[in-house]
Amino acid sequence: MCASTTTAWLTSGWKNMFDVNVVALSVCICETFQSMKERYVDDGHIIHINSLSGHHVLHWADVHFYSASKFAVTAFTEGLRQELREAKTHIRATCISPGTAVDVANAVVYTLSAPPHVQIGDIQMHPVEQVFLNKMALHDS
Repeated sequence: MCASTTTAWLTSGWKNMFDVNVVALSVCICETFQSMKERYVDDGHIIHINSLSGHHVLHWADVHFYSASKFAVTAFTEGLRQELREAKTHIRATCISPGTAVDVANAVVYTLSAPPHVQIGDIQMHPVEQVFLNKMALHDS
């Protein structure tokens, strides 16, 4: 994670974060889809492991750009889902957004076990006994 605030202008860290979280993901998906097409796979599943930061902006200045990169992953997944539907494929796209790494494997298994006619677009995982960090930060400000 980039250890700078939005106003500190440490842009090299931002570029690296965006390259890893968004550009690398996009390249991997492009290659994955091409491979599926070449192998005539029409019922595959593309799963992005995202973050709750892709849905909520935390009240900490040093994570705003991280949240922006994860919001981009959320938008990219939805755009991919729309493209796949318009291409009339049966390939599904899902974004799993854990608050912590706990139970990510179970979410993947759940997603993959959905019936072929079901599109699980997004799973947001919040631990039961953890107050969401955004709410905690707002109470501290």
